[in-house]
Amino acid sequence: MRALLGVVVLALIGALAAWQGLRGSLARLEGEVALPGLSSPVTISRDALGVVTIEAGSEADAVRALGFVHAQERFFEMDLARRSAAGELSALLGPATVPMDRERRVHRLRARVAEHILDPKVLGSWRPLLDAYSAGANAGLAALSVRPWPYVLLRQRPAAWTAEDTVLTGNALYFDLQGYHSFARLALWRLSRSLPAPLFAMLNHGGTSWDAPIVGESLGDASLPGPDVIDLRRLPVEPRSGAVPGSESAPGSNNLAVAGALTKDGRAIVGGDMHLALRAPGIWFRARLIYPDPLAPGGRVDVSGFTVPGIPGVIAGSTGHVAWALTNAYNDISQWAQMPPCTGTPAQCGITEHREIIEVAGAAPEQLVVRETEWGPILRREPDGSLLALRWVAHVSGAVSSGLAEFVHARNLDDAFAIADRAGTPVQNLVVADSSGRIGWRILGALPNWQAPCNRTGIERVVVPAGACPPWSISTSTAPEVRDPATGRLWTANNRVISGAENARVGYIGRDNSARARQIRDGLMARERFTERDILGIELDDRAIYLERWWKLLRVVLAGAGSDPLLARLEVASQKWDGRASADSVSYLLTRRYREAVERRATAMLLGAFPQAVANGAGELRLGQTEGWLWPLVTIKPAHLLSAGHGSWDELLAAAARDVARDPANLRKDGTFHTWGDVNRASSICHPLARALPDVAKRYLCMPDVALPGDDDMPRVQRPAFGASQRMAVAPGHEAEGIIEMPAGQSGHPLSPFWRAGHEAWVQGAPTPFLPGPPQHVLRLTPRT
Repeated sequence: MRALLGVVVLALIGALAAWQGLRGSLARLEGEVALPGLSSPVTISRDALGVVTIEAGSEADAVRALGFVHAQERFFEMDLARRSAAGELSALLGPATVPMDRERRVHRLRARVAEHILDPKVLGSWRPLLDAYSAGANAGLAALSVRPWPYVLLRQRPAAWTAEDTVLTGNALYFDLQGYHSFARLALWRLSRSLPAPLFAMLNHGGTSWDAPIVGESLGDASLPGPDVIDLRRLPVEPRSGAVPGSESAPGSNNLAVAGALTKDGRAIVGGDMHLALRAPGIWFRARLIYPDPLAPGGRVDVSGFTVPGIPGVIAGSTGHVAWALTNAYNDISQWAQMPPCTGTPAQCGITEHREIIEVAGAAPEQLVVRETEWGPILRREPDGSLLALRWVAHVSGAVSSGLAEFVHARNLDDAFAIADRAGTPVQNLVVADSSGRIGWRILGALPNWQAPCNRTGIERVVVPAGACPPWSISTSTAPEVRDPATGRLWTANNRVISGAENARVGYIGRDNSARARQIRDGLMARERFTERDILGIELDDRAIYLERWWKLLRVVLAGAGSDPLLARLEVASQKWDGRASADSVSYLLTRRYREAVERRATAMLLGAFPQAVANGAGELRLGQTEGWLWPLVTIKPAHLLSAGHGSWDELLAAAARDVARDPANLRKDGTFHTWGDVNRASSICHPLARALPDVAKRYLCMPDVALPGDDDMPRVQRPAFGASQRMAVAPGHEAEGIIEMPAGQSGHPLSPFWRAGHEAWVQGAPTPFLPGPPQHVLRLTPRT
C-alpha cells in the first residue's frame, strides 16, 4: 500500500509539474516588462475576448510591441507559416511533412527572400520596422518562463525570428491562396491539347447564368456544340483510370460596400469575411494600434482590425479615415516555359543545380536537387522529354512588400488606392470606403508584366516556348479599378468582377461559381438604406438559392422513378425543401450530393471517349464554372453529347440519384438519411498538433463539435475545416458601431482564457463590437536601459 501510495503521489507530482510547465508558456497579461529597443513606454491592454490595444509613442515602438504580443500568444503558428513557405516543416515535425517540404523547397523561397530583402527598392522604409518587429518577437519569446507548449511536446526549441521570416510568412499566403493554380492551369492546358476544340471550349467556358460582375455583362452559360461539330455517340469509349477531375475550388472571401448615399447619416460601410482554412487558433489576431505618426491624418494612427502573426500591420480593418476588406482575386500569375530535352550537361542546357538539404526531426536529412533556369525552377517533364520551368509571381522580388501596412496613412479613398499601387501581396479584390462616404474597388497586389509575344490571353499563354520572350517582371500599379459606382454598391466573391479587355489583360482564371456574388449583389439591390447589421445579415445569408433548381430537378427525376426502392426512399426524404443550408435539413444535403453525383457522371462521360485527355496530371485538373455547361446539358439533354453506352440523359440522372441513395456517407446507422448538420460540423477546428495526439486531447485542442449552417455557394460559407475566418462590418469614422466576429479565439494556448473567446458568437452569427472592449488586463513595456 505504501508503494502504491508512493506511485500515486509521484504521478500527481508529475501531473502538477506538467501543468505548471504548460502554464509557464502562457502570455504575460499584466505587470511590467523591460523591452530592449523601445524609445518610450508602451501599454498593452486586453479586453474580455483577448483583443489587444497597443498604445505607443512611435510606429517602431508599436510594431516592436506587436511582435512581442504575437510571439507570446502565437509563436508556434508563426513558425509553421515561415517553415511551410520555405519547405522546412520536417525539421520541426518529422517525416510526415517531408512530401510537403519537397513540393515547396523547389521554389527556394528562403534563398530568394534573402536576396530580395537586400533590395532597398523592395522594402524601403519597411526594413527598419521588420527589424523592430523581429526584435520584439524574440523578446516576447524569451520572456516566457517556458518555451511555447507545442515545442515541449515535440522536444524542440524555437529558432529566433528574422526579417526574412516575415517576408516568408507573406509568401505562405501565396501558397495558401494561389499555390495550386500553376499546376491546375498546366493540367487544363494539357486537356486543351487532347480534346476537340468545341468540347474543350464548352468545358472551359468562363461564366454561367449566375454571373454578377460589377462592370460589364454576364457571360451566361456555355453554348453547347451541335451534332455537326461533335457527336460523342460515334466515338469509342474506353475505361478511364484515375479520379474524375474536380470542380474549381476557390478559397477566398466575400467583401461588399455601400456608399454614404445609402445610409442614414452619409457613412460608407465595408463588409468582409475572408474564407480560409479553419483551425485553432485562427489565422487572424485582432489588434488596435495607437501611436503618433506625422504621415497619418491628424498626425495620429488609430487602426483596428485583423493582423497575421508574423507580419507587422493590420491586413483588413479601419483607421477612422478609411476601412478596407479583401477577397482572393483569381488572376493568372504564373507561366510555364517549355525547353527541349537536355542532351548535354545541365550547364550546357542553361540549367543551374542547387542541392537543398531537408532536415527531418527524428530521421536522417534528405537531399533535394533543384534544377533552375533563368525562367524559374524546372518542375515538370513532358512525355516527349521536354522540360517545363515555372515562373511564378511569388518568385519575383517585390511580391511581398509593405503596402497594406501603409493604409494607416490614407486620408481618403484616393490615398488608399495610391498606396495600393505599392502593395506587394497575393492578388486580391480590395474594397475601400472612406469617412466622406465614398467607396471603390481595385485589384491589389503583384501582377505579371506579360512580355510579347508571350502575352496572349487565355489558355494559350499557360505554356510558352523557352527563349520566345524574356522572363517577365511584376507590377503592383497597373490594376483595373472602380471608384464611386453609380449604384452606390460594390461586391466581390471570387467571381469575375469585370468584363472585356481589362478582364483579359489581368488574366482572370479559375473563378468561383458566381452564385455567392449574385446573392450578395441581389441582397444589396433589395435595400435602399443600410446599417452595419444589414451588412452582417448579407454575410450570414444561408439561403440555398443556387441549389433550388437542382432540388426541383431531383424531384422530377424521382417522380419518374417507378418502383425502384432506392429512389422511393430518396423521394420521401427529399420532399421538404427547407430553402436554406440549415443544420437540420435533410433535403439540402441530398440535393447538394445529387448535383455532385450528376457532375461526376457527366464529366466522366464527356471525357470517356478521350482516355489520354487527363492521363497526364489528372490529379491536378480542376474544371472551373462547371455549372455553365452542366445545367444546359441536364435541361436540354442533347443526345449527341451522350457517349456510347449511355442510353439517355434521363437514365444518367436517375443513376446519379441512386448514387446518392446508396452512398454510406449519406446514411445514418439506422438507415435514415443524414441532415446537413450531421456532416457539416465544427469538429475539424483544431490545433495543428491535435491529429498527432490521443483522442482525449481533442477535448482541449479543438473547438466544440457543433453543427454549422451555411455552405460554399452562398454568402455564409461554413464547412468543417473551411469558411469565414472572420466577419466584419464597419464604417470609417464610426468604428464604435462596427461589428466583428472571429472563430477559435485569440490565443494559441489551450489554458489561456482567450483560447475559445468569441468562438461561440462566430458559430451563432452573433455580433460583437468591432473595437476592443474595456481593458481586463494591462501590461506595461518599458525601455531597457
